[in-house]
Amino acid sequence: MEMRIVYLVRHGELTVDERHRFLGQMDVPLSPKGKEQARELRECSQLGSVTRIYCSDLSRCRETAEIISQRRGISLTACSGLREISVGLWEGSTIKDIETRYPKEFNARGEDLEHYRPPYGESFADCRIRVLAALQQILDSSSSDILIVGHAGVNRLILCEGLGIPIANIFKIGQEYGCLNILEYGTLGCRVKLLNFVPHRAALDKVQVGTEVEAVATF
Repeated sequence: MEMRIVYLVRHGELTVDERHRFLGQMDVPLSPKGKEQARELRECSQLGSVTRIYCSDLSRCRETAEIISQRRGISLTACSGLREISVGLWEGSTIKDIETRYPKEFNARGEDLEHYRPPYGESFADCRIRVLAALQQILDSSSSDILIVGHAGVNRLILCEGLGIPIANIFKIGQEYGCLNILEYGTLGCRVKLLNFVPHRAALDKVQVGTEVEAVATF
C-alpha cells in the first residue's frame, strides 16, 4: 500500500450534553461552540494535504465536515457505516437512569464492553466490524490523504485497531470534541502519529503562554 495519511476528527460539541447520556445514533446538531470548533479544524495547518472528506451521515458529523470543507473545494461523502454505536432502547436516556432502571443489564455491559448488546442495540464488537469495513472501503476507493469525521466511539475503535489495543480498554483513549488524530497507512499497516490533539486549545495555550506549542497527545 502506498503511504498516505488519514486525518481522523471527532465532531464538535452538541446542543445536548452527552457526557452523562447514552446518545448513540440520535441525530443531534452542533452547538454554536461546536461550529466554532469545526472552524478551528478548518484552519488547522495539518490538514493541508487532504483531498477528500468522509463522514458519518448523522448531522453532527455532516455539519462538522461541511464547515471543514468550506473554501477548500474538497469532495464530501457521507457514510452510514461510520455512524456512532447504536445503544438501542437506551438511546437518549441518562447513564444514571439506565443504571437505576436496569441495574443487571447496566452491570453486564460494564463487565463485557466488547460483547454486550443493549436491547436492540450493538455491542462494540458489532460496531467494530461495521466501522472497519467502512474504513477499508474508504481506503480502497481513495489513493491520497483523506479526512474522516466520526464519533467518539467510532474513532476509538479505529484507534484501538491501529494501536493494537483491546476493545476492553476503549475508554482509555481520549476523544474530545473537535479533536484531531493522525494515522499513517503504508506497507507495514497503521501507525498512529497524533492522538486527541485539540487545535483550539493549543491556540489558547499559545496566547496564554506566549510560546510555540507542539502538537502532543492528550488523554
